[in-house]
Amino acid sequence: MNSNHIEIWQNCLSTIKNHVDETAFKTWFEPIIPRSLEQDTLTIQVPNRYFYEWLEDKYIQVLQIALLKEIGNSAKLKYSISKEQVQQKIQQNPAKETAKHPIQSSQKIIEKGINPFAIPGIQKIKIESNLNTYNTFENYIEGDCNRLARAAGVAVAKKPGSTSFNPLMLFGNTGLGKTHLAQAIGNEVLRTQPDKVVLYVSSDHFYNQFINALANNAAAQFTSYHQNVDVLIVDDIQFFIGKQQSQDIFFNIFNYLHMQNKQLIFTCDRAPKDLSGMQERLISRFKWGLSADLQVPSLETRMAIIQQKMSKDGIELPHNVTEYLSYSVRSNIRELEGILISLIAEAALNQREIDMDLAKEVISKFVDHVSNEISIEFIQKIVASHYNIPVEQLKDKTRKKLIVTARKLSMYLAKQLSDKSLVNIGEYFGNRDHSTVIHAIKSIEEMLQKDDRFKNVVNDLTKKIKTNTGSF
Repeated sequence: MNSNHIEIWQNCLSTIKNHVDETAFKTWFEPIIPRSLEQDTLTIQVPNRYFYEWLEDKYIQVLQIALLKEIGNSAKLKYSISKEQVQQKIQQNPAKETAKHPIQSSQKIIEKGINPFAIPGIQKIKIESNLNTYNTFENYIEGDCNRLARAAGVAVAKKPGSTSFNPLMLFGNTGLGKTHLAQAIGNEVLRTQPDKVVLYVSSDHFYNQFINALANNAAAQFTSYHQNVDVLIVDDIQFFIGKQQSQDIFFNIFNYLHMQNKQLIFTCDRAPKDLSGMQERLISRFKWGLSADLQVPSLETRMAIIQQKMSKDGIELPHNVTEYLSYSVRSNIRELEGILISLIAEAALNQREIDMDLAKEVISKFVDHVSNEISIEFIQKIVASHYNIPVEQLKDKTRKKLIVTARKLSMYLAKQLSDKSLVNIGEYFGNRDHSTVIHAIKSIEEMLQKDDRFKNVVNDLTKKIKTNTGSF
């Protein structure tokens, strides 16, 4: 076995390169710096915590393949975080090893000498939670998109198994924060009730554990292991669709825990009623508690998420960059997080200031699709900023001339630049009917014919909206 950590990491990169595309390789693996190899533990340095979390979420299997090939079955991986400065905008300390500032979830495994790639739980008596300690309520931004789900989560965390929200099903599209919220509940339970046993497991990991248990005649131990928890969190429950034996064993575990007033928390990419291929008896049990839908976050919520995540790394983004990122990626917070990591990495590695030019480069280079749809919310914000009035006044019934003009212009631009119907547009302006929108459009068209100065204003605003710079 090769003992040189640099050479081993280069060999790992050769293997990894065969399993990921070129863009992913350049973004997520080239910035990694090998630091040491002690016994069978390879330490690598990553730019920041988000970088580490993305590797763990997206590429752990690829890392596993490479490390097992180079080091063997006893391979372990340890992370350290770089806190290097980015010119003028990133003010942080020099790089520090995880010995002083560990990644808690990774370091916890390493300190106990447990192979992070081994399937845990069947031979062990002690149950590890498998929670990411970063995922807390404090780090979970609340908005209209998730208010019900978050409130239910807080209630469950205070009294796990003792509320009517059992089971708690969190469902919605990919990347909207279901896993974060589910784990936040678990972390809060452990913080306030340390005697409780919490277990988080993804459904595919549950499935793989179950197959391994069957192969080793350990199905009874597998069931017993999962029945010894106070809070069971199963992520991406839709993975069980079509897997009848897994559904059977899961049904038994569900029934036992529910009868014992233990808390069950699930995440899913669809509502329970849409789980075609899942046993009806399971679907009916999912409906016993609360099914909370997580929606796409609003512009303001997306901006708050960006600000919070960047502040954790001591980085203050320019307002126009924050706004541009929020407008560019609207439907997937996980994708937005990936862009932020790429942005930080590009700035750190190339010693560049984080500005609009860099943000545009990162988005065009690393995101397969950036939404080009112009939202009415964005149009309202641009127009309201030009007239120096709050956006909410565009929806009010006031007849003040300035506000009426701004409202009419917003409706006109919404018709010109978005694909919304007249009825849809009216809904964004205090639920006004389509005839009001028609009247507003005609009024603006008349003003454009009579007033060249006003025409220039409209042209400037149109250009600003189309370029999506958010430069205010």
